[in-house]
Amino acid sequence: MQASAPTLSVKQVLICGAMIVTLSMGIRHGFGLWLQPITQAQDWTRQTFSFALAIQNLSWGIFGVFAGMVADRFGAFRVLIAGTAFYALGLLGMAYSPTPLLFTLSAGVLIGAAQAGTTYAVVYGVIGRQIPAERRSWAMGVAAAAGSFGQFLMAPIEGRLIGHLGWQTALAVVAMLALVIVPLAFGLREPRAALAAHREQSMLQAVGEAFRYPSFGLLMAGYFVCGFQLAFIGIHMPTYLRDQKLPVDVAGYALALIGLFNVFGTYTVGLLGQKLAKRKILAAIYFARAVSILLFLLVPISPMSVYVFSAAMGFLWLSTVPATNAIIAGIFGVAHLSMLSGFVFLSHQVGSFIGVWLGGYLYDTTGSYDIVWYIAIGLGVFAALINLPVKEGAIARGGRTAAVAG
Repeated sequence: MQASAPTLSVKQVLICGAMIVTLSMGIRHGFGLWLQPITQAQDWTRQTFSFALAIQNLSWGIFGVFAGMVADRFGAFRVLIAGTAFYALGLLGMAYSPTPLLFTLSAGVLIGAAQAGTTYAVVYGVIGRQIPAERRSWAMGVAAAAGSFGQFLMAPIEGRLIGHLGWQTALAVVAMLALVIVPLAFGLREPRAALAAHREQSMLQAVGEAFRYPSFGLLMAGYFVCGFQLAFIGIHMPTYLRDQKLPVDVAGYALALIGLFNVFGTYTVGLLGQKLAKRKILAAIYFARAVSILLFLLVPISPMSVYVFSAAMGFLWLSTVPATNAIIAGIFGVAHLSMLSGFVFLSHQVGSFIGVWLGGYLYDTTGSYDIVWYIAIGLGVFAALINLPVKEGAIARGGRTAAVAG
């Protein structure tokens, strides 16, 4: 039996972690508002902007694995500081890049790396190590709800900044705002003993164990669908609504409603995850998304139909996050939680890459987003079905279970 390691207070972890996720996720959720002003000012196609944001999602996923490794080994603090620096530099580069290549390197590679170091996988690693298992699902729901509140808070702010300052100056202001993450990172600075206390496997052993376990692959496949749906809707829906001749403010309010209702959705799932099978919760979320998109396409479009759809999707938006990460922690323990969450999130971001890029490509080639909407419906049904066989129990490991070891 290992001696208990020094811990941070639950309140400190939740407040600092939630505020970090609020800023990091809130900023990125407004990127779709920049599509039209940037492409018009630079005389670029929508596919050019979409490709950069697709690279951002892929970069986030790739760097997320390594950010998780560093966070599990050395703590979240260093990763958060580096991620914040990348965020500010990437936003400034996004504002002043004169060519598509530099724009892709800034908005894509740099900001993707920044998000890897300032969002869920890193923060959830601290939550997993510092908060008891019986409260873990709830705590992860609180952090995910904070990210949703960030979307509700930041999307209208970013829209107003663009309207009052112009898109370049607005990006510079948002870059300065991202630096607020630095002082918050000190609240997640874990004692070294807390990091070592849970570690009984090497990173390679943990990765090998996870990839040999079928349920881990099913979670990755489901998260791929999550990324496809969210990235396509988040980036392309504002422009889709403009194409439908709706007022410009509708898109900003739609994104805000998604964020607002996801505060309730993610918190609710966090609570339900303490009582119900999380695999069934995930299946219900994915199926409900498919139904919501289908109904949105069937009814005549109007501001009210957009708001109802946004509220429904908002309740389901990031609610997969606490359930998925809680399953990973329950199966494998928390010693390598940030890294394993990073691998699952890489699958999510591959889906995001395809969703963002395919939306721009099919729009430019067909003049419509209809095909991508239908793909999103089919994938939702697929994800619902493959989450049902997931086994949530702790994996047996040398006569002990991961839950005990973690």
